[in-house]
Amino acid sequence: MAAAAAVHGISTEALLTARRPSLCPVITMPAELTYLGAYPATLQEQVLGLLREDRRALAPLLQRRYPQAHGVRTDKALYHYAQEIKNRHLRNADAVNKVVFDSKIHVVRHALGLHTSISRVQGNRLTAKHEIRVAAMFKQVPDEFLRMIVVHELAHLREKQHNKAFYQLCEHMEPRYHQLELDVRLYLTHVELGGERLWAADSA
Repeated sequence: MAAAAAVHGISTEALLTARRPSLCPVITMPAELTYLGAYPATLQEQVLGLLREDRRALAPLLQRRYPQAHGVRTDKALYHYAQEIKNRHLRNADAVNKVVFDSKIHVVRHALGLHTSISRVQGNRLTAKHEIRVAAMFKQVPDEFLRMIVVHELAHLREKQHNKAFYQLCEHMEPRYHQLELDVRLYLTHVELGGERLWAADSA
């Protein structure tokens, strides 16, 4: 139970340090912690201790914190969801032309979402077409998880690299960004270990 409490209540300050891999030592961990590799060894050991007791122990922790799935069901709804966040925080950034759920993104082996920018010459101007693709499995997650992923991809409109400025922008749009990213990664760890999709019934 001590391990569970520590993982569930990790401080934002610890996460701010953890999300800067250059400040952390390179740690070789078992494949089951693929999604937590950039976090401190102490946190990884807490998660491992929890999983040694019960490989599905992350599920009740996450479901208590996030009891319901979001209601975004279509690509059109996802576009408006992303546009609302952009208009609130990045009004002067480049337009986003397309936002869709993408079943071709395999999260366990790839990314949570993708931001693509295609430059085109129109007359004497160089314009960019921006698209955001969110892995289809995130149709069945809490609103907080979807928001974290959309915020991450929108931040790439301003900051191309995952640097300090990038994460500061993510926090500006979503103050709980680092905690939500950790919880998303805990959920992906649960799924990678063969756990069920926790909010699938809510999305049916």
